[in-house]
Amino acid sequence: MTMQLYYSDTMMPRKVCALARHLGSPVTYIAVDLGAGGHKAPDFLAMNPNGKVPVLVDGDLVLWESDAIMMHLAARAGSPLWPAAADRQVEVMRWLSWAAHEFNPKTGTLYFEHVIRPYFGLGPVDAAAEASAIKACRRHLGLLDSHLGDRAYLLGPDLTIADFSVAVTLPWAEKARIPVTDFPAVSRWHDRLMQLDAWRDPFPKAAAAAA
Repeated sequence: MTMQLYYSDTMMPRKVCALARHLGSPVTYIAVDLGAGGHKAPDFLAMNPNGKVPVLVDGDLVLWESDAIMMHLAARAGSPLWPAAADRQVEVMRWLSWAAHEFNPKTGTLYFEHVIRPYFGLGPVDAAAEASAIKACRRHLGLLDSHLGDRAYLLGPDLTIADFSVAVTLPWAEKARIPVTDFPAVSRWHDRLMQLDAWRDPFPKAAAAAA
């Protein structure tokens, strides 16, 4: 059965689109025009009252929140990107939680200030927000760099959805001024992810230039 994935070519939908492409999931991609307020339309809010993308519709299941969608897509495909073993699932959840509560809010601030603001004409960079985010990003990147060390991926040799979730802002690192290049293990890890066609080019070809 084909699923419907509502997305925009922005931060959180990126990891879901990348995973769906990587898995070859049977998905019909439906672009939501954020600039025109498509995420606030009544029919969209009926699916996700938060008014955010992505949203996945799989039969009677309507699922929002990008990490939950990734778990569902990987489990549906029987993919080890969502591991079968409970102890490995806990490790994935650890990194999903860290990404959601620590790392991505700070890298996401830089993404907003340097990518979203100019894209949607939202005015100049908030210098105080930028400075605070850079300071926090350096602390978090240091932790991530120490953990990765000589590991290929967050859980060692195995790619999981945790890698996609933690790395979601890094394809925009240069434009968003996220100081990844100062952290060699993080740089090597993301270079490895960029070798994946789906991570490098996650959005449907019909999408507009990525914000």
